[in-house]
Amino acid sequence: MRHSPLRNSQTRYVGRLAPSPTGLLHLGHATTFWTAFERAQAAGGKLLLRIEDLDTQRSRPHFTAAILEDLAWLGIAWQLPVIYQSQRLEFYRNALEQLLRAGLVYPCHCSRKDLASMMHAPHEAAGDVDDERVYPGICRPPLDLSQPATLFQAGVNYRFRVSIPKHTAIHFEDRNLGPQRFVPGVDFGDFLVWRKDDLPSYQLACVVDDAETGITEVVRGQDLLKSTARQILLQRALRLSSPDYFHTRLITDENGVRLAKRHDALAVRTLREQGSSAAKVKEQGIERSCRPV
Repeated sequence: MRHSPLRNSQTRYVGRLAPSPTGLLHLGHATTFWTAFERAQAAGGKLLLRIEDLDTQRSRPHFTAAILEDLAWLGIAWQLPVIYQSQRLEFYRNALEQLLRAGLVYPCHCSRKDLASMMHAPHEAAGDVDDERVYPGICRPPLDLSQPATLFQAGVNYRFRVSIPKHTAIHFEDRNLGPQRFVPGVDFGDFLVWRKDDLPSYQLACVVDDAETGITEVVRGQDLLKSTARQILLQRALRLSSPDYFHTRLITDENGVRLAKRHDALAVRTLREQGSSAAKVKEQGIERSCRPV
């Protein structure tokens, strides 16, 4: 597995857009993607587009087409080719095998219902920014490393969780929101890295892709701050460099509720159809992002 390049004064900026094709882009997406585009432009770098289409139940080709069209309408340019996570499964399996060999993950037999909230990116699946609950350790063993590796290589589908080092704080400096601190075992538990349908979790796929494509800065929403702490743990476990992080403030509707794809009235497609210009959409997003949450 290729490591991401270390950043220095000579390293070119590489950012990314990472939408999931499970619905239409809304005003919050547009504002975050505008921020990513402008930061890449200001740094004289490049911007990649990654379609996070691993949610086989909800991802649809027409949503992918809408994403590409809406981004182009907004005036956001990206480097070709477009990256599709569904075409990169080999990279994720290699990372899982590396974690298995290091004894850092274990099989989990909890029910589908227990794990339903972990199938999507946390901000897509949860009702608030606290995302998934702390896993109570039901399946956490004393590890027998030979068994998980054998089961995976034999093609038996198991969910796998990472065994987190508890109570060792994760610190990072967010380039927008300042110093951040999360404590494994308190703020989050042993999180999922592989699903029973033989696909990676959001956390693992994100870490692998950011590293393999050389991302130097991740721009995304404030609701993923805790995911950043999880991903830093995975980066350390896989011996990868961490990119910089810039988390944008949340955008809310008129009632102060964080935007989701169910907010059809604030979908980019709806705003376009109502006659808004790209400049007006950007202005509206900036205005809403300044509201207290």
